Amino acid sequence: MKTNKSYTKRLKITKNGKIIARKAGFNHFNAKQSRNAQLAGRKGVSFTIKNKPKSHLLPFT
Repeated sequence: MKTNKSYTKRLKITKNGKIIARKAGFNHFNAKQSRNAQLAGRKGVSFTIKNKPKSHLLPFT
């Protein structure tokens, strides 16, 4: 099965195996947000993927 490369490039795997991605909604129109909200968008969001889609989205698991 092929790996979805476009999705794989948006993820980062930590040393302990957690999957981290960018928060949604912070690409543009950020000038109206408070500074705290802008900085909060820089942090990644940790989430889990079930095993079947994980093998399709991540080549190294």
